[in-house]
Amino acid sequence: MAQTACLTLRNSNSVRTDHVPVLSVAEFRDTVVARVGAGAPLMAMFGIPSRGTSTRVFGLVANSEAGTIELCATDIERDYPALTPDCPSAHWFERELAEQWGLRPQGHPWLKPIRFHHSYRPGHDAWQRPSETEIEPGVTDYFAVDGDEVHEVAVGPVHAGIIEPGHFRFQCHGEDVFHLEIALGYQHRGVERAVLGGPTSRTIHYMETLAGDTSVGHAMCYCQAIEGLAGTRVPAYAQVIRGIALEFERLANHVGDLGALAGDVGFLPTASYCGRIRGDLLNMTAVICGNRFGRGLVRPGGVAFDIDESRRDQLLMRLEAARRDVTEAVDLLWTTPSVMGRFEDTGALSRQVATELGLVGVAARACGLERDCRQEFPMGIYRLSHIPVCTADTGDVFARALVRWMEIQRSMAFVDDQLRALPQGALRSPPGALPPSQITVSVVEGWRGEICHVAMTDETGTLSAYKIVDPSFHNWIGLAMALRHQQISDFPLCNKSFNLSYCGHDL
Repeated sequence: MAQTACLTLRNSNSVRTDHVPVLSVAEFRDTVVARVGAGAPLMAMFGIPSRGTSTRVFGLVANSEAGTIELCATDIERDYPALTPDCPSAHWFERELAEQWGLRPQGHPWLKPIRFHHSYRPGHDAWQRPSETEIEPGVTDYFAVDGDEVHEVAVGPVHAGIIEPGHFRFQCHGEDVFHLEIALGYQHRGVERAVLGGPTSRTIHYMETLAGDTSVGHAMCYCQAIEGLAGTRVPAYAQVIRGIALEFERLANHVGDLGALAGDVGFLPTASYCGRIRGDLLNMTAVICGNRFGRGLVRPGGVAFDIDESRRDQLLMRLEAARRDVTEAVDLLWTTPSVMGRFEDTGALSRQVATELGLVGVAARACGLERDCRQEFPMGIYRLSHIPVCTADTGDVFARALVRWMEIQRSMAFVDDQLRALPQGALRSPPGALPPSQITVSVVEGWRGEICHVAMTDETGTLSAYKIVDPSFHNWIGLAMALRHQQISDFPLCNKSFNLSYCGHDL
């Protein structure tokens, strides 16, 4: 975005909401498309009620080189020229705008709802689902491929075991997948709506459970937003503990994913070892706060638990044992030809496709994109202690596994360093009342990738709008593209190599 057309923010800084430039629809479209076309990732697009029946749509673009977030808005009544034809990474956001607010992006290539839930509509006093006449006829139909010997395979939404619901529909010719259509939204819980009017005592619990395997990441992103609005300075000691907890969350999930990838190709030694080691790493978080997923640890203004000398020594001992064990387990992957034969050239995405789709996290870095919020928008301990960005360039299952392994090693080194040099000091500096009519953007590099929270207050200082973009929101379309021209039998392996969240998407 041009500097004159948008507001520039630092991570978790706040400004008055009326300072956000409100452009014409054409100016908004041209500004976002030009900036994304120049290489700046689209972080979010979302709507809130505006005057009358219009919806105010906000666009956020990352200026990674400057470490800033550029923000502008526009008011849309109904129809507007779609951004997606010139900015593919906007396509999921525009589908969400259509389903939530009844906006109609003219020229959108596939305007189908990505969730099915009740939505707030301008001019109404209650939350309601848009009527059939407010969405293009037929958009709920599934994509179809015609031709001799073309067949369809439907999987889900109910799956075996405890896996969350999601529907996958494959259009195939023999074993070759032409197209994968992903339908989500089966467990929409209205988290974004529930936090309005807060913060309350329940708000932090919504954040910790909106994507259970990312409890620390989302809680940390929310707390940064509240601290940014209130102008709260978090004690240095608390920032270190937050960083340790965030990396433990990354470690546990990355190790678990490598074990699951091994299991999907029938390589049981690594699958068994990593399953146990993942539990060991989760238990290390429990040593800090009593909860394996880190719930109750991160709170606005700091943390709720200390790491005393006894806990520190115990964590260092456990971390070294986990490092030895996971090294042996993962080395088995790289030295087993049958495993490499399944990982390599499976579910590959090019750097260009990853860029156009706006992928984040491991999926993006496996395609050679150096996207990591710990480097681009550092907060807390990451301002002082940097973790190198890990990338690969083949964009396949192997690359996604390799990036995870490199990140495991660097996160372990980071945690070890921080534990050995723990500072002393206060754990928390609780924020005061939130100021009125403010907006802030908070960004955290969760283990899946970029987590973005946008918080806005009204004239009374309560939350009037809250937008959450989980990394899965960016990356589900990447999984669909990775399956094209793959064997349908490789779907479980490709799916696990992305390991996206259903509940984190279905907010």
